[in-house]
Amino acid sequence: MKKNKIIYIIGMLIFGLSACNDSYLERYPLAQLAPEFYFKTANELQTYTNAFYTELPAALDIYYNAPNQGDDEARTSICEEIQGTRVIPTSGGGWDWNELRQINFYLENSKKCEDEAARLKYDGVARFFRAYFYFNKVVRFGDVPWYDSVLEIDDEGLLKARDTREFVFGKILEDIDFAIANCQETKNAQLITKYTALAFKSRICLFEGTFRKYHNMENWEAILDQSISASEALMNSGAYGIYSSTPSSAYQELFIQEEPLIREMILARQYNIAIPFVHSVNFYTLSASYGRPGVEKSLVNSYLMADGSRFTDKPGYNKMQFYEETQNRDPRLSQTIRTPGYKRIGQSVVSVPDFATCLTGYQFVKYVLAPAYDTGNCTNDLPIFRYAEVLLNFAEAKAERGTLTQTDIDKSIKLLRDRVAMPNLNMAAANANPDPYMESEYPNVNQGGNKGVILEIRRERRIELVKEGFRYRDILRWKEGKRFERPFYGMYFPGVGDYDLDRNGSIDLVIYQGTKPKTVAGRQYQKLGELVLENGSQGGRIVTMPTIEKKWNEAKDYLYPVPTQELLLNTNLTQNPGWDY
Repeated sequence: MKKNKIIYIIGMLIFGLSACNDSYLERYPLAQLAPEFYFKTANELQTYTNAFYTELPAALDIYYNAPNQGDDEARTSICEEIQGTRVIPTSGGGWDWNELRQINFYLENSKKCEDEAARLKYDGVARFFRAYFYFNKVVRFGDVPWYDSVLEIDDEGLLKARDTREFVFGKILEDIDFAIANCQETKNAQLITKYTALAFKSRICLFEGTFRKYHNMENWEAILDQSISASEALMNSGAYGIYSSTPSSAYQELFIQEEPLIREMILARQYNIAIPFVHSVNFYTLSASYGRPGVEKSLVNSYLMADGSRFTDKPGYNKMQFYEETQNRDPRLSQTIRTPGYKRIGQSVVSVPDFATCLTGYQFVKYVLAPAYDTGNCTNDLPIFRYAEVLLNFAEAKAERGTLTQTDIDKSIKLLRDRVAMPNLNMAAANANPDPYMESEYPNVNQGGNKGVILEIRRERRIELVKEGFRYRDILRWKEGKRFERPFYGMYFPGVGDYDLDRNGSIDLVIYQGTKPKTVAGRQYQKLGELVLENGSQGGRIVTMPTIEKKWNEAKDYLYPVPTQELLLNTNLTQNPGWDY
């Protein structure tokens, strides 16, 4: 397995990087791959399609890219999407088609291979990536021009108008259905398979169906039905399940493996020190140089109690200090952030949150490896598609469609909660008594008698998939962008003073005013004003970046603008709504 992994990564890097050098839609990808000399054998088809894997998210996209983390994470800077400072770019801005040209070039020439089985298999891979490419474009821009052939420099098609979102999404579904029918059925976390394609269809149809529903577009029901069908096909295949071990560690174990746990991981971004092909999650999470990322308080509030009751129903929950608020919670909380008693992998020393490297005090442990990896040589594989997401997609699509039953919950949400020994979600109880806190989090949910369970599924999704790159797009499709205007909060402190964060009898943190007290080894010192509390010396939640105003324009910010240079070069293109100034 490890040898195959090294060969695969080397091939993807060498060929993938070289195949992406072109800058024009009308050029051949590589002169030495002119069609009269290539695409004759299965090996050549495989080699060429390996280049497409560079389109998949890299490590930073998964665990660090600021927009992807949405309102789950606060840092010492705020990305322009959330700050509301995007401007129309002159060029670039995501309006690029290089990868598409490579895919279409392949699909026009793969028929030269006489091995039909191989051709269909790798055509399936290519069409998966064309669907993947276009889905990202639809999410970003809405309407985009659809190209399914290689265009020359004088081709009039280069100056076509944008095709409608509905038309392009229909073409995406054609591609992904072809991939489902023709990609290999053997499980492989390194390669696109039938199961990867099913998981992707589950994902994109949930996005598009709910986007259309909450943005008042037509035909959302049929799209959600396709998400349900794809999810059920994968669920009924029996190919995947939920990884389990000890409830207090099973969730965290998923994200620290050098080889993906293929019971649950459908596709992973894989790393190996021997190449070297590594990433830097420890460094980004635990250094003071990359924004001091910390979990935002509303996410911490969302975790249920261990008995399944709601934390935010507890009297005074909003003024609980760190030790009290982390006791007897959903075990995924202590496997996502440092909680009292936390020990790093390979260490026996208990560590409290480090405010020098964590802005909110809620410090990530998800993905974090032993200290030996702190210099930037992390090799844990990172999830791109995992079975847990498919289960969540299934439950949410059925809830939004109005067809969810307790039996559906039992074969989806229950499996995620079983992993950490949490009680199952009771649909009738959730709908009879929707959580007021969750209602305030998602005011746009108005599903009549099904409102409570939709809110609970959103809670489950946020908790289960945190820091895996879903949150920003979830906010987009639910039309909840105004959430981004809220302050991003951290831990609650009643004011200046000495704090024993883990209640072990030793002071861990001193919040002071004026002159810094005499330093005592083992204590952290935060000056009030640099550490901003809601009510100053009277205490409150940590407020992150309080001087930066965040704005969200409902009329335009759900899509990105088309670059001005593209509008000048192609007068048939139009700008997205709200960006015409």
